[in-house]
Amino acid sequence: LITLKTISSMVFMDRQRRLSAIVSADVVAYSRLLGADEAGTLAAMRTHRIELWDPLIQQYGGRVVGTAGDSLLIEYASAVAAVESSVAIQRGMFDRNVDVPDERRMLLRIGVNIGEVVIDGEDIFGDGVNVAARLQAISDSGGIAISGNIYEQVSGKLDVTFSDDGAHEVKNIDRPVSVWRWSLDKRTTVDNAVPVSQTPSLPDKPSIAVLPFANMSGDAEQEFFADGITEDIITELARYPSLFVIARNSTFTYKGKPVRIQEVGRELGVLYLVEGSIRKAGNRVRVTVQLIEAETENHIWAERYDRELTDIFEIQDELTRAIVGALPARLEAANIERIKRKLPQDMAAYDYVLRSKVLHHIGTKEANEEALDALNKAIAVDPNYAQAYAWKACTLRQSVLRGYAEAPEEAGEQRVANAQKALALDENDMECLRILCEINMEQRELAQAEVYHNRAFAINPNDPRMAAQRGELMTWMGRHAEGIVWVETAMRLDPLGATSFSHLLGRALLGERRYAEALNSYMQIGVPCYQHHADMAACHAQMENTSNSGRDVAETLRLKPDFSIESYMSSLPYEKPADRDRHREGMNKAGLPA
Repeated sequence: LITLKTISSMVFMDRQRRLSAIVSADVVAYSRLLGADEAGTLAAMRTHRIELWDPLIQQYGGRVVGTAGDSLLIEYASAVAAVESSVAIQRGMFDRNVDVPDERRMLLRIGVNIGEVVIDGEDIFGDGVNVAARLQAISDSGGIAISGNIYEQVSGKLDVTFSDDGAHEVKNIDRPVSVWRWSLDKRTTVDNAVPVSQTPSLPDKPSIAVLPFANMSGDAEQEFFADGITEDIITELARYPSLFVIARNSTFTYKGKPVRIQEVGRELGVLYLVEGSIRKAGNRVRVTVQLIEAETENHIWAERYDRELTDIFEIQDELTRAIVGALPARLEAANIERIKRKLPQDMAAYDYVLRSKVLHHIGTKEANEEALDALNKAIAVDPNYAQAYAWKACTLRQSVLRGYAEAPEEAGEQRVANAQKALALDENDMECLRILCEINMEQRELAQAEVYHNRAFAINPNDPRMAAQRGELMTWMGRHAEGIVWVETAMRLDPLGATSFSHLLGRALLGERRYAEALNSYMQIGVPCYQHHADMAACHAQMENTSNSGRDVAETLRLKPDFSIESYMSSLPYEKPADRDRHREGMNKAGLPA
């Protein structure tokens, strides 16, 4: 007799195990697409499979081992082949979606893992498959999430860059999974309603992004010089109201990485890109620069500048004028009003300020201290250099906000003094005007804050910090709808750093009583602080969502055990009592301590 145990043993022996790269792909919001147009959705699926997915899978040696309506499970012998085919599929879907309305776009989430799988006839299963499925579930819409072991296999072998998203706890997997992400649009997200467009729409005026200039000096110490020159070119271009200039926060994400011109143009939503390099040797500097049309990759203009180092400001002016002049929709020179910057008397001061900017952007305690040291040296070299005082005020604020300052009150006083000194030296310095606006907002002097802000905004309207500050100021003044528009403008000017403005958008939406949208904005913050959780608790309470409100109350008190509504409200410079009362009401409803 053949017992059940014997049959089980025979079945098990018939199975094989092998190491495979597994791709799990799934259509985003498939149920919604079917509900809107079942016949059209099914036809589109068949077309995509026949014309794009299956040919690419076959080209890279893959084997489809499972389908379930809106999903595919694919096995590859190679990690590189699995990732290459996944990238090719996502790029192909991007091209196919260009002329499709947002609500009808078919987007994919893809997860890739490598591990041992069990072969059961034509099927595969096991831990390797489960991890791929979990990665697919957390990948971005239109993007790819890969495991750490896949990343080790493909790193440096492909023309795409994955970002480290840390370790994730995923369902039914008893260990954290290291996750790396890639997408054509790093900001793409999805919900159960309408998928977000994969690329920013082009502005109605010339749009440009300046990529970090390469340091060709062979000296790591000169890296700050290349970065600083790049940032100054961005700042000079941004002074022109008739240009749309992408912020340095977004362009510097490409620093040190190989770039695909067309892909960067689509990610940032710009028509033109600037690339360049700097070679500094002794008292001479050579700058090469080229202007490229992103979509066609045509080189519109290129130039090389070989100058004495003391002519660096002239080089910047020449670069800015040449780039603007080369744009197809170039502006008449008479319509461009240039705000001139006062220059330092000694080149070393400028060098120190460039170094401080780079260190400031790093943001650690050590870098903050080094930045302050560099700025003190700049001031010692040139006591009349307004930019040095303005950046010192900004860096002192960072030291207070991040808890680096040993004497916060003294640092705050120094911040105000340095900003006022900068303004006295150069009344058209945007940095000190911006900082003085912040100081006056904190002190509830909103009318004076608006004066400083308007002057700063007139100097540099394309700086995302200016747009964001305008949005914040409008919110405090009770003009929430305007605040929303301006914060969203800041996000568009800095598309890859948009989440850094999420708290400002959330607060403006809260003031407009758009609580669900405010919550969505707050949830984009990478590491919410206690103030953000308090605001989210208020939003949930206003929506009568008691359970979620309770979670945010608990998190608020965990992060700040001595939290009180009145203490928090005293830090918010609302101009209108009704706005303050509504905010307080939400937190009271949530059950936060009075």
